Formats: sequence, C-alpha cells, structure tokens
Amino acid sequence: MMDDSNRRQCLETGIPSFDVLLGGGIPRRQTLIVAGNPGCGKTILCSQVAFLAAARGLPVVISTVTSEPHDKLVDALSGFSFFRRELLGEKLFLMSTYASLKKGAKEARDLLVHTVRERGAKLLFIDGLRAIRDLWQDEAKLREFLYELGIGLSATDCVGLFTTEYPLEKLMALPEATTVDGIVSLSVNTRGARRQRRVEVVKLRGRPHLPGEHLMRIGTEGVEIFPRIETQVPSEQDFVPKRHRAGFGLPELDGLMDGGLPVQSTTLLAGSMGIGKTLLAAHFAAEGARRGEKTLFVSFFEPPAALLARAKRIGLDVQEELTSGALTLVHQPPAEVEADVLVDRILREVTRQGIQRLVIDGLTELELSIADPERRRTFLAALSVHLRTAGVTSLFTKEVSKIAGTELDFSDTPIAILGENLLLLRYVELRGRIHRIMSILKMRDSKYDGNLREFEINDAGIRVLAPMRSVEGLLTGQARPVGGSAAGESR
Repeated sequence: MMDDSNRRQCLETGIPSFDVLLGGGIPRRQTLIVAGNPGCGKTILCSQVAFLAAARGLPVVISTVTSEPHDKLVDALSGFSFFRRELLGEKLFLMSTYASLKKGAKEARDLLVHTVRERGAKLLFIDGLRAIRDLWQDEAKLREFLYELGIGLSATDCVGLFTTEYPLEKLMALPEATTVDGIVSLSVNTRGARRQRRVEVVKLRGRPHLPGEHLMRIGTEGVEIFPRIETQVPSEQDFVPKRHRAGFGLPELDGLMDGGLPVQSTTLLAGSMGIGKTLLAAHFAAEGARRGEKTLFVSFFEPPAALLARAKRIGLDVQEELTSGALTLVHQPPAEVEADVLVDRILREVTRQGIQRLVIDGLTELELSIADPERRRTFLAALSVHLRTAGVTSLFTKEVSKIAGTELDFSDTPIAILGENLLLLRYVELRGRIHRIMSILKMRDSKYDGNLREFEINDAGIRVLAPMRSVEGLLTGQARPVGGSAAGESR
C-alpha cells in the first residue's frame, strides 16, 4: 500500500501489481517509454492505464501518430473489461497528430501541449514513437521533440506515456533512452513449448523499483503482472518462532514429534509412489480444521471429490470442516501455468482467509512450473519466508523416484534443504513382503524420535507401529534381519 505522500508524488496506474513494480506508480511530471517487439502487449498495457485513469475521473489524452482511423484502436480494445465506451470524448480524448507531425516537431509538440493544457489532462499516451522516427528520419529532431514535450508536460503536471516498437537492446542505443525519465521493457520469452510475456522496469528516474523481469499475462481483463516473490521477501528480523505444535491427529505420529510439527515451520513429506503421502497430509489438514485453524489443501493430482472419497475410505471424513469453511480444497491440474501465477493464487487465499495451515500436495509439479531451474531454490526459499511470516504452518509432499533401493538423494529438492523438517515414507522389502516405514530425518531446533517406524493404512485409518529395532538397512529399502528376527516378529 502506498502512503499519502507517495500517492501525491505518483500517478497510480490502476494495475496494483504494475504499481508495485514501479515503486508506487508513475512519478508525476515524468515521461515513460514502454518498449518491445510487436505483439508484446505495449498498446494494451498503456491503454489499460489510460482507461483506468479516466474511470477515476482523471482527464486523459490518447494520441495516435498514423493516418489510421481511431475506430481501429477502439475496436481492438473493446474486448477488454477495462474498456468503457462512455469515457471516450469527455474524460478520454482521442486525437491524431499525424498531420502536425508531417509539418514538423514544433507543430506537433505545440498541438499536444495545447490539447493537454486545454483539457487539464493528467496523462498523455502517444502510441508509436517508432512511427515518428520513421516519418522524420532525423534523430536530432526526435530528440528535441521529446525533450521539449517533456518540459511542456512537466509544466502542466501531466505524465507522458509512450510506446515504441523496439526491443530494449536497440532502444538503449537511441536518443529516446536518455531523453525520457523511465523505460519499461516488454518481451516474449520461449522455453520449450512455452511462450511467456515478461515485463521489466529498466529505468525510473529518482524512484526505487523492483529489479529484474516479472511474469505478465494478457486476459479478458487486460494486463496482469506477477512480481517475483523473491523481490518482495518480508523481513524476519523480529520473527520469533512460537512454541506450539501442529499435530496430525495421529497420537503415535504426533508423539514422535513432541506433539506435532512446530507451528510456522516448513515441512517436506517425501515418499514413494502410493505409500500414503496424500492421506497423511490430509490428516494434517483435517486436524488443523478440527482445531479451528483455517486450512488450505492444494492438490496437483486429485480433484476434491476424488480426494474426499479416498480419505473417507480410511475413516477420515472432513465434510463438516468443508461446510463450515475451516477447510478449503483447491485442485490445480498440472498444466503450463507459471509458478508465479500458482503462488500468487495461494498467497492471496492465505491472506483472504487468514490461513494457518497449508498443504501443497505435489511439490514436484510446483518445481517444474518454475521455468528457470536456477531460480527454484530462491523461489522456494522466498515462498517459505512469506508463509512463515504470515503465520502459516506448511507441509509439502514430494514423490521420490525409487520405490525401493539404496539411493536416497534430495539434492535436487531445494525445499528439503530450506525447510525446517523432513519426513520420509518408504517401502522396504523383507523376506518377500513389502512394508511401509516412516522416519523423521530432520526437525530443526526441536525434539523428535528418530527411530524408524512401520506404519499401516487400512479401512480403520493410519496406524504407526512400534520401532523396528531388529532390522537393519531399512532406509536403503532392502532390509536385513538382525539375529534371525524378521519384520512382523520381535522388533
């Protein structure tokens, strides 16, 4: 949120996430270029800012620089929800400067400044600086035009917003880059089959802003921007962990952890395919909801109906908690959705509901949705901090690749390193039988029982058994009895 002094110094764009990138909005009396190749979304972004400003009662002037009729621009924008035809004319004035541009720089500048002053405009949007460059073929003339226009707009307390069809690398070598106060670059990146729009505030005179590229999408509502969570990590300077526990509602398991997971901690629940990770996570969510803690369960694999049916088969009925609103189930099918979008939805829901427990069932899918592998560690670290400072106790499930075997490696799982707690579920083979075992491998700054335990899942629920003391090699998946004793006998 902007304070009053910041609001007075800026023109809010009406797109909250864009204002976050800009450090509060477009500084008053400044000029800003939005650059990028055709199809990046420049005209849509700037038009959205213009219409939203007009909707707030601010007079706006939009200038086209070609001989094309305004109907073409209006028709192109009419499909977006920010478009309001009733604003055209009085609050949002469309004009063409093509004839004045053909006469010269002074004539075009005088027309624009006069129109802005006459209408008391607070925003001037010129769509297409490149067309002006191509028309004049004179860099000195263009530089003088932008410089004099900037002075005229500043004198009338008006923001200048311009688009140009140059990629950032080309723009930075042109006079426009040094003449304007700010530069925003739009681009389209390709990663495999994915095409992703990105936005970056490259330059903004006299104001701090979020660095680097950020995800941008275009939908029916217009442009939506998702600032990288790594650039907005809350301070943990005054964070003091609470001493309370968040249990699973399974007495034997909670007893191994001195009552449950430490609240406001991050836990990785890793295990083989089909071993019971989701059901154990469901117990954690259900117990939180039953204690009156707002709980969110996000599944990448199973829709709510299927998850509820599976839980009910082991005696876990959460219909009452769902009806009361204490428990929320969200299904996010694996698809080409960027992690920034997924996490934005989750964090919004955390804030909206005051979530205290969060389960993300399918960490691998979240990791894969982070297009840049080098970003995964910092992304998940930032997510962990966001959740912790919001008072959330989070549990992530992850499938390990081998059902049984000697290899056990979490080096490719950043959350296993960054998270405070690590629980492992694994199959072991002993004398021709497959057994389920669990182990607490790590609980940061907390007491826990590190003994390996066999556990069972049946119609009666999940039951943790006594320690398996008479067997060795359990974590390798290939157990060996000690002294002739076998699992299922004396442990």
